[in-house]
Amino acid sequence: MGPGRGAGITGQAEELYRGKAKRVLAGPDPKTVVLEFTDRATAGDGARTGLIRGKGEVNCRVSALAFEFLESRGLGTHFLSQEGPRRLLVRRLEIIPLECVVRNRAAGSLCRRLGLEEGTPLRWPVVELYYKSDPLHDPMVNRWHARALGWASPEEVEALEAAALEANRLLTDFFGAAGLVLVDFKLEFGRFERRLLVGDEVSPDTCRLWDRETGLRLDKDRFRLDLGGESEAYRQVLARLERAWGGGGGAGG
Repeated sequence: MGPGRGAGITGQAEELYRGKAKRVLAGPDPKTVVLEFTDRATAGDGARTGLIRGKGEVNCRVSALAFEFLESRGLGTHFLSQEGPRRLLVRRLEIIPLECVVRNRAAGSLCRRLGLEEGTPLRWPVVELYYKSDPLHDPMVNRWHARALGWASPEEVEALEAAALEANRLLTDFFGAAGLVLVDFKLEFGRFERRLLVGDEVSPDTCRLWDRETGLRLDKDRFRLDLGGESEAYRQVLARLERAWGGGGGAGG
């Protein structure tokens, strides 16, 4: 089944991993897994938890649209198809234990670390690496750590950072067509048959998205900062993207 909304993978698939907001299930063959998105929300490394009604369906569909768009522009991802409202069928990656954050404006931890005013435009995108470790709270690292500790080869680190910057260029256009500013976002990568592919998700959980005209936050910061209106904000992001790209625009546009 190709990209788009599938008929749904049915039955009780084996659970391989349960994360903070998703479950990873066994796929129909050894080279695939199924990502199942939930309404669970966390902040502060799990210190605060809650539910955002409909978040799972929104993040699943937004991720599908974003992955279709990236694939259509030549950037490889793990995405294969959307299988029902909360599930994506994806390639089974050997995950690289690095989170790659790309920043276009100052927000969140960057403001706290450097004393910058939130929303300050950066002269060019900033790429940051974080070691994926819940017990250590995902500490910030750099390419030297990644290479010296064997998390990724020098060539993979170069490719990962280049792919992150290319994703930033593409996703800026993707969200921009929906009247959204891509402030910053997180990507994960993995290996599949000697290829480095974008994995995980692209959604209001992993991207800071502000309304271009009003600056209204339409992402997980509404939960982190206890602003309220989380469900409405998430659904607004999806509605805008469906209008911009949902009618096959992911492959054209």
